[in-house]
Amino acid sequence: MIFKDILKSKGLPLSKEFDNLLQVAYSTQKHKGDLLLIYINGFYQPEIEEWNKSPNVKEKLNPHVIGIGVEGHSEQSHYSFIHKYRTTHISELDSVEYLKKFEWSQDRKTEIDELIEAEETTIQLEMLVYLKIWEADMIIKKFYELVKLLHGESYDWYFRISNSARDNNATGSRQDIWRLKIRDRLANISPPIYNLLKDTYSTQIRNAIAHSNYSFQDRSIQLLNFIKDDPASQLKSITFEKWTEIFHNTLLLHNEYISINNQINDFYGDIAMKNKGILEILITEKNGKQYELPLEFRLKYKDWHYLQ
Repeated sequence: MIFKDILKSKGLPLSKEFDNLLQVAYSTQKHKGDLLLIYINGFYQPEIEEWNKSPNVKEKLNPHVIGIGVEGHSEQSHYSFIHKYRTTHISELDSVEYLKKFEWSQDRKTEIDELIEAEETTIQLEMLVYLKIWEADMIIKKFYELVKLLHGESYDWYFRISNSARDNNATGSRQDIWRLKIRDRLANISPPIYNLLKDTYSTQIRNAIAHSNYSFQDRSIQLLNFIKDDPASQLKSITFEKWTEIFHNTLLLHNEYISINNQINDFYGDIAMKNKGILEILITEKNGKQYELPLEFRLKYKDWHYLQ
C-alpha cells in the first residue's frame, strides 16, 4: 500500500538532493552534451560493424547510435505495470492510521486476519515492482552514467550488463554496478542518496523475491535465504513496516529517475532551440578517439536524432 504522508515527508528532501546532484553534473560533465546522452541513450551497436562489411553498403554507418533500444522497449513495458500499481493502490489513510487497524482485540480477530491476508497480497505485487525497478537495465545504465559524469569521466558508450559469471567483457553484474559503481561512488558526493541506496537495495531481498524464497508470518517477511557465513545474506526476516519503508524508497527513487530524464530533455531542448535546433554530442571510442556529431531537436515531439 502506498502512503501519501510517507511519500511527502521523504520525497521533498530527496527531490531537492537529486536537483542539486543534477546541477553538479552539469558542471562536472566532460563534454557539454554528455548529460543529454543519458536521456537519449547513446550506445554502441556492434551489429552495424558487420553491416558495414557488406559490399551493398555504400555509406558506412556509425555504430554509436541513440534511441531507446531493446532496454528502452523493456522499460516501457514494465513502466505500465509500475504506473498501474502506484495509481490504484494509494491508501486513503496515512501510515499511522493504517497501523491502528491492526491493534489486536479478540472480537476483531476475523477482521484483522482478513486485513493481513489483503496486505500480504499487496506486498506480493510490490515485490514485482521492486524487481522491475532495481533489475531494469535502463535504470541501472542511466544511474551508472550519471555517476560517471559526476566524477568528471566521459560517457560510456560501451556499457553492458554481464550475461553470466563468465562474461568478462561487460561493465559488471547488476548487483556490482548498483553497489560498487553507483552507490559507493556517491558516498562522498551525496550521502543522502548513498544512504537511501544502502538501506533499500539488498541483494538478499532481491534474490529471495526472484526465487520465491520467502514466506509470510505475523506481519513479517521470512527470508529463507539466510546464510550464517555469508555477510550479504544476514537477514532472517523483515517486518511489514520495514518493507513499507523499503518499497517507498524504491518508488521515490523511480520518481526521481523519471524527473531527471525530463529535466535533462527540457534543459537541452532549450539550448538547442537557441542554436537553430542543433547541439553536438561527443563520441568516445574504446581506443580513446573522440569526435563530435551534431543532433537535431524537434520541438513538436521533444525528441532528438542525428542531423542528416
